[in-house]
Amino acid sequence: MLPVLYRDEHLVAIHKPSGLLVHRTSLDAHEQRFAVQLLRRQLRRRVYPVHRLDKGASGALLFGLDPQVAAALGERVRLHALRRTYLAVVRGHTPEEGEIDHPLVRRFDPAERGREGLEGLAQEAVTRFRRLATVELLHRVDRYPTSRYSLLELSPRTGRRHQLRRHLSHASHPIVGDSTYGKGRHNRLFRELFGCHRLLLACIELRFDHPATGAPLTIRAPLAEDFAAVVEALGWKGAAGC
Repeated sequence: MLPVLYRDEHLVAIHKPSGLLVHRTSLDAHEQRFAVQLLRRQLRRRVYPVHRLDKGASGALLFGLDPQVAAALGERVRLHALRRTYLAVVRGHTPEEGEIDHPLVRRFDPAERGREGLEGLAQEAVTRFRRLATVELLHRVDRYPTSRYSLLELSPRTGRRHQLRRHLSHASHPIVGDSTYGKGRHNRLFRELFGCHRLLLACIELRFDHPATGAPLTIRAPLAEDFAAVVEALGWKGAAGC
């Protein structure tokens, strides 16, 4: 059963676990389990995803319970009126706060029919971040005798594919556990020290106006147990609010 964070007659939000795809994609053609499929069976009705959440990430994932509600929420995403907040563990000590404004080339998923002509176009992409905590581990990974990491609160202002992962990699602070854009040596260290086999990225909050009532709605997701265990081991429990 997928944990339900919020549900009414118009929409539902779940806590997606790390390792679960939102929907079918040719980029992971062998995967047989999807959040859309599982939630449809759980609720015994059709559901319509509003936004993406990477397979390796966990946290709040929003669905409309009919196409019209999903379209209205999707428009809020497009207009940056659906605010998403994430937590991430990244390599290095970042500035206390900042903004990554770096256009991203659109990556084409063959499962998205009719969009082939958009592949290769650079799109505006903006991510704001705030540093919540830092740590220095007495383990040599690169050329330095110690390894530094930061806990970040991330607020994407656009919604490009893999935006947070690509932006943090561009800023030389890749997210720990990212096998595509990250650093394998740091990922291995976290596996060895903490038994961490996941991407340390989680959507912890959604804020938007309800599409039916217009009332402000905030949906929060606790950190998954495996993510929370790493945060606690690093001494960041208070900073992460868990």
